[in-house]
Amino acid sequence: MRFLYYISLLLLALPISAQQLLTVEDAIKIALENNYEIKISKNDLRIDQTNVTVGNAGLLPTVAANIVDNNGIQNTSQTRSDGTVNNLDNAKNNSLNYGVGLNWTIFDGFGMFARYDQLKELQKLGESELKLTVLSKVSDVMTTYFDLVQQQQQLKALDTTILISQERVTLAQNRFTIGKAAKLEVLNAKVDLNTDETALLRQKETYANTKIALNQILARDTTADFFVADTIIVDSKLQLPELTTLAQKQNPELLQQIINKRIAELQLKQVRAIRYPTIAVNTGYNFVDTQSSLGFTTQTNSRGLTYGFTASVNLFDGLNQHRNERVAKIQIENSDLLIQQQNQTLMSQLATAYQTYLTNIKLIELEQKNEEIAKENLQITLDKFKIGNITTIEVRTAQLNYVNAKVRNSDAQYQAKLSEITLKELAGNLSF
Repeated sequence: MRFLYYISLLLLALPISAQQLLTVEDAIKIALENNYEIKISKNDLRIDQTNVTVGNAGLLPTVAANIVDNNGIQNTSQTRSDGTVNNLDNAKNNSLNYGVGLNWTIFDGFGMFARYDQLKELQKLGESELKLTVLSKVSDVMTTYFDLVQQQQQLKALDTTILISQERVTLAQNRFTIGKAAKLEVLNAKVDLNTDETALLRQKETYANTKIALNQILARDTTADFFVADTIIVDSKLQLPELTTLAQKQNPELLQQIINKRIAELQLKQVRAIRYPTIAVNTGYNFVDTQSSLGFTTQTNSRGLTYGFTASVNLFDGLNQHRNERVAKIQIENSDLLIQQQNQTLMSQLATAYQTYLTNIKLIELEQKNEEIAKENLQITLDKFKIGNITTIEVRTAQLNYVNAKVRNSDAQYQAKLSEITLKELAGNLSF
């Protein structure tokens, strides 16, 4: 039995040796470099970073070059004060005005400073959104990766049970040949073998599809072949108070609500700035060239500097200023409520996930013991079956108990790992 088991492990290792080992660290690294959602989120952050300029906030002047050229051809008739009449057909009039002008708003009730701070907060919001996207994708990578580890363990368990079923068929056939067993025993053994082979094929199909799903998350060739680690290591020392403290400081969704409140407060500052006067200065240097076919002056040229300032203040706008300020204050109140709601949701998610985590940690210990017991029971059952002391039904029961125990043990480790990933993701502390 042990010889057959080692042979099965060797057969499993042969196709794997031609594949490449993909560690969870490598998978995360590839996802961070290739994943489309992460790339899009990075580009969105670059847009936010590009928008953080004093010019975009309105703190800098605007300079523009202007040129205006007006031309006309008219039939003109003039009657002067002394009674003289001048007529001219197709009289040409040309006016060319060009120059450079500067406009600068130097005071708008500090609204421009509030806009600049708001742009900075929008950049922080983009950073938080990127972190949320990265955490989500890393979580997807780890979840899918350890699902593959679990499935790989199940494949080994199913391969083991097939070896046992093949040995049962051989023993039953030998017993039937020497007349110590009925043909029904041989048929039952073959049916069980076929059932196990069907289960193995289904599991291989699921394993292959999950590998495709992981390749998709990694944004690489979906047919890329690889194999994963054969063990799942669970961090069993997580503490809820520490996770809670980290979550309140690092959870991206909670940070987004805090940033949104700050943005709403800056929006109120911009609305209030309209109550103050707006002062702007302007200057420029212009060239003017005018030509006229008829009149006292047939040509004019001028150039020179212009400058001045404008000031305006809102005296009455139909009470819209008061309404806009009230709306901005309500938005701040909503932002504060959203922070409280998100914090409560986060604490609830942490508490629930931690309870599930503790249960799964205990299940690992229990299922490991169950697997050891089932393995010992199977060995004893097979020894008795070889000497003809028990029926094939009892062998099959022990066989299924052992396989199911291995599958439950593997699933318990996987579920515990999922709980660990969920807790660290909520705490914003998922290592990658």
